[in-house]
Amino acid sequence: MDMGCRYTGIDLDQWDRGELFRTYINEMPIVMSLTVDLDVTGLVEFVRDHGLKFYPTMLWVVSKVVNAHDEFKYGWDSKGELIRWDYVSPSYADFHREDERFTKLVTEFSEDLSTFHARFLADREANKDRRGFVEGQAPNFFDVSCLPWMRYRHFDVHVFDEGRFLAPVITWGKFEEERGQLIMPLTMNIHHAVADGFHLSRFFLEVQEFIRNIENEALFADKRD
Repeated sequence: MDMGCRYTGIDLDQWDRGELFRTYINEMPIVMSLTVDLDVTGLVEFVRDHGLKFYPTMLWVVSKVVNAHDEFKYGWDSKGELIRWDYVSPSYADFHREDERFTKLVTEFSEDLSTFHARFLADREANKDRRGFVEGQAPNFFDVSCLPWMRYRHFDVHVFDEGRFLAPVITWGKFEEERGQLIMPLTMNIHHAVADGFHLSRFFLEVQEFIRNIENEALFADKRD
């Protein structure tokens, strides 16, 4: 894992969102949450046809969309100054059925699906006997969780800090057949200081479009890298 994560410092006086950011951080720490049903039929078929696993492939899909937009890459440096990461990687739970506990891992993001998929499998294997949060992982992450046991209607995660957690928190549940399609709930929580309803909505629209074109998107990434 590359610990030399690059970022850009943000000057609030020069940033076009600076005034809004100050208000939502200092006076109204609001987190927005939205759950949308996705058609993942094409993604399920894609992973089956290419011998991939659904979980890391879906991690890659949401990571691609998250990394396409600045509003999802803000954080804080070691001095507490606002920064924007060059890229962010998913921090996710690897669930262990044998003891009903999990390992919290960060797999470094790659634009290339095959590279990310391989990294995921290697990280999971290397940490299969660990439980809880693995130490020493890169700080440029966003949070992902999965509830594959149920198809929920709404899910909300409350981060009990000082209202300064800026990274997206993304969750999805079980997909079920509905009118010939496989429908899965997807949720994002995001701090209003860095994003508005427009940005939140765009995330879901782009994830759905990405899945509809997953064959082309994956092949494009392979060729570009």
